[in-house]
Amino acid sequence: MLKEIFIQLIKSITRKTSPVKWYDLRNKQPVSKQFGFHRGTSVDRFYIEEFLKTNQSFISGNVLEISDNTYSRKFGNNISSFEILHYDASNKKATIIGDLTKLETLPENNIDCFICTQTLNFIYDFKKAINGSYHLLKPGGVMLCTVAGICQISRYDMDRWGDYWRFTTKSIQQSFEEIFGKEVKVNSYGNVLSATALLQGITVEELTKEELIFQDNDYQVVITIVATKPINR
Repeated sequence: MLKEIFIQLIKSITRKTSPVKWYDLRNKQPVSKQFGFHRGTSVDRFYIEEFLKTNQSFISGNVLEISDNTYSRKFGNNISSFEILHYDASNKKATIIGDLTKLETLPENNIDCFICTQTLNFIYDFKKAINGSYHLLKPGGVMLCTVAGICQISRYDMDRWGDYWRFTTKSIQQSFEEIFGKEVKVNSYGNVLSATALLQGITVEELTKEELIFQDNDYQVVITIVATKPINR
């Protein structure tokens, strides 16, 4: 009898603290290996958009993204030019063909805002890529960057060009400061619930905004960087 009461109590508490439908987390396979994309919105995409929304005042002038211009069109204002960077000519939308790790392929002092989301994880020499980003920016220009902290391997990227890194706020802060100096602001989004959801492929639609937005710096799902190129250096 006491055991049954205890079980009902646990179930009651669980229902109150977990309003979404949870899955059997003891399974050896996740709910989705595609980050939940085929089921809804991936948790890291929610954090990326929250970050860009918060910093959309920087998204103006000559704005650059990698592969497409989705975020600059969604969050930009007073944009004079939408630039797209791609490493080869296969992307017909690209306006700049270049490699962030090779300065000779990049225009210098050309970009007001560079939106670089979830990219440095897939570049082995990521510090060279940060230097390439610095090279692209005009003096006073801003890089809005996100990187993965807690995340599964992206098999698509791993099999093509590599999935190399997971960062912390400390590691990415130091890496950016080596190139940008002290004009670097680093933050993170995530908590144990959202980290578990991302790893399982449980989507934004299955969580509440309160659950997503709660921040615990020990569970850094998405790390954000606002790096400004000094005007006088």
